[in-house]
Amino acid sequence: MSLAPILLFAYNRPAHTSQTIEALLNNKLSKESEIFIFSDGYKDESDKANVQEVRKLIHSIDGINSFKNINIIENKQNIGLAKNIIAGVTQIVNEYGKVIVLEDDLLTSPWFLTFMNEALDKFESNERIGHIHGFCYPIDNLPDAFLIKWVGSWGWATWKRSWQLFNPDGNMLLKEIKERNLSSRFDFNGNYPYTKMLQRQVNGANDSWAIRWNATLFLNNLLSVNAGKSLVQNIGFDGTGIHSGKDKIHYISLYKNKLNIDLPIIQENKSARKAFGKYYNKTNSFYAKAKRRINRYLRSR
Repeated sequence: MSLAPILLFAYNRPAHTSQTIEALLNNKLSKESEIFIFSDGYKDESDKANVQEVRKLIHSIDGINSFKNINIIENKQNIGLAKNIIAGVTQIVNEYGKVIVLEDDLLTSPWFLTFMNEALDKFESNERIGHIHGFCYPIDNLPDAFLIKWVGSWGWATWKRSWQLFNPDGNMLLKEIKERNLSSRFDFNGNYPYTKMLQRQVNGANDSWAIRWNATLFLNNLLSVNAGKSLVQNIGFDGTGIHSGKDKIHYISLYKNKLNIDLPIIQENKSARKAFGKYYNKTNSFYAKAKRRINRYLRSR
């Protein structure tokens, strides 16, 4: 099994970046893996010191005792997460054929790299599968691995053949979803507003690369291999992130054992999709969101 390069995208959170790297170094395959760290530039004096601290941190990583090889790419200006990820993934996946992608606020299980590399290797030639995801919502009774027509962005992997399909034109993606009357299915039967998220990207209200990647694979009818027990924990919902607020709605403990990636059949797991819909309904309903807002208000007093 040839190991995929790891791509880590960092910006201005040295404490989070340090934890992300430390967790990666506890992975079984870290010393055999090559890593590319993409450090985005600062916007102005307000974030300059933190960006410099991140760069000091990543340059201090000991390559001999950590990763097989360390490559650091520093942007001179701030280009934003979406452009950084799209450009970085495109560059490296075209050279290596496959990539594992992380952002600077994700902790990984010691078996994360094993799961991702085994899945990349096993399903490399299966053109019905376009994505692998290591995070899983706190949902009980899911198998170790399952297939779903959905793309998660918290610790993921893909191949060159899949990334070549990526369409950065949100307007074109949105138009096709609407013309094919796929909004309901894209939104898990109306339980999560993915179509609205894509519309907001088109309107300039967000700059999400992930919603465009999700829509791209959805429209191409490609499946994702998803971990059924979470190998990734997002620590970014503490109010420090550009694209995330302060919330623990998706908090889940890391699963620290090896997962079985055998899949009995190559088709979407209907039970898993139904479970996702129920989870979204539970966490994204008007009542659930209002309750979280009230709790945040009470905590701030």
